[in-house]
Amino acid sequence: MLTLFPLFPEQASTAAAKVDALYFFLLGVSAFFSILIFTLLIAFAVRYRRRPGRRRPERGPAALWLELLWSGVPAGLAFVMFVWGAEIYFAGANAPQRSTEIDVVARQWMWKFQHPEGNMEINELHVPAGRPFRLVMASEDVIHSFFVPAFRVKADVVPGRISSTWFEATRPGSYHLFCAQYCGTQHSGMIGAVIVMTPARFEQWLAATRPSEPASASGEKLFSRLGCGSCHAPGGSGTGPDLEGLFGSTVRLRNGQTARADETYLRRAILEPSSQVVEGYDPVMPTYQGLVGEQGVLQLITYIKAGAGGSSMRAAR
Repeated sequence: MLTLFPLFPEQASTAAAKVDALYFFLLGVSAFFSILIFTLLIAFAVRYRRRPGRRRPERGPAALWLELLWSGVPAGLAFVMFVWGAEIYFAGANAPQRSTEIDVVARQWMWKFQHPEGNMEINELHVPAGRPFRLVMASEDVIHSFFVPAFRVKADVVPGRISSTWFEATRPGSYHLFCAQYCGTQHSGMIGAVIVMTPARFEQWLAATRPSEPASASGEKLFSRLGCGSCHAPGGSGTGPDLEGLFGSTVRLRNGQTARADETYLRRAILEPSSQVVEGYDPVMPTYQGLVGEQGVLQLITYIKAGAGGSSMRAAR
């Protein structure tokens, strides 16, 4: 019966068991105190109810140990929940160094994926089991949310910014992918699947569907077509800063502030260049807002990472 009507999605990622353990702990604590409180409430109501001929008991002195007990126990449990939840949150927010990055673009009403090898998919994502993947996500229109229940992974994809999440699938199979934020009239139809394969079968699929160029090469072509190299010349000899070694470094801006050159920084540099002008350079770079879509922005970022010798977050193949 439970196999026909499962109460919970199956655990198919390295994070699933950790999330479920915390969830069941919260359920257990809530159930225990709910039963305890209602039991005591009923018992005291029956035992100490007002009856004819019985005097109302006088209030006795407050017991310090009792005050400390019912204050300390909930505080201790709340602290355990906070630390436990924070540990799971930070583990889910920081992808392993060996993660392979996949670009994700959400739009009404589909998910578009691009592997570092260049393979592109719509509403399906093929990955091997036992390898961590970091998703670099952007939205072309409204807010969406990448949600795979079996992985216990959910991350909002907000327009105007880049967000990320990661997972490591543990067992082959096909797992539902949903948009967990209402994004319009056909929101319920924005579904897909993450297809987890054995490493050998994934390599076969990758070879059978491999395009002529990887994602970094697509970004390089776009970089050349937009004429970016004329300003961002090697060695910093152009009107713009050198992009080699840029990703992951700390950049000093013209206003005296500093910024870390991550995906969000690079996206703003492409679409809103005047908002973060690098120290020593003039604000002469034109905006490419409306000229380059989110897919193109992600390809440019991938190329900049590859040109920097590879991101620390991208696994070498």
